[in-house]
Amino acid sequence: MAANRLIPFIIALLLSTFAIAAAFYMGTKPSDDALLVARWTARAALPIFLLTYLASSVYRLTPNDVTRALLRQRRQWGLAFALAHSIHLVALLINITLYRPRPLLSLAGGAFAYLFVYLMAITSTDGWKRRLGLRWKQLHSTGMHLTWAVFLVGYGSRAFHADPAYHLEGRIFAPLLLAALAIRLWAKFGRGRRAQPV
Repeated sequence: MAANRLIPFIIALLLSTFAIAAAFYMGTKPSDDALLVARWTARAALPIFLLTYLASSVYRLTPNDVTRALLRQRRQWGLAFALAHSIHLVALLINITLYRPRPLLSLAGGAFAYLFVYLMAITSTDGWKRRLGLRWKQLHSTGMHLTWAVFLVGYGSRAFHADPAYHLEGRIFAPLLLAALAIRLWAKFGRGRRAQPV
């Protein structure tokens, strides 16, 4: 059981490591490397986020051993996402500090989302859940939807970017995020309401 709890973290590290290695392989100069590492570590974190975001919903819609196991490990998947997204944060800071400075205002939304990611990670224990009561659910729900929104805005803007090189990832990941929201809404308001999470 303890070994199973490590699986989300191992997957997060493997995906992030692969993203970094691929970026260095594809880049032709340090500034390209920094940009690709920042972009691809975000891609590596996205599937881990979606597993966390959808764990309860897919169990409500299709309760079985696989979705039950995913729901029971939602905390570990959430912490694994925080790990993967921290790797992305380091890559992003290197990119914008050394090669592509941005106005502080343009970073505000992402910074706010990171604040919630770390608050959710810190308060993920049973002790914090008891201590915060209803506020725990409000915190985690707000943080999850805020993170979803930041991903959607980021990839949605790429779908119509002036540089066509950004279009593919935007037109893949933005619809994927919208589909994830649709699944959550269907699980909450549709037939999935009858199946309660474990």
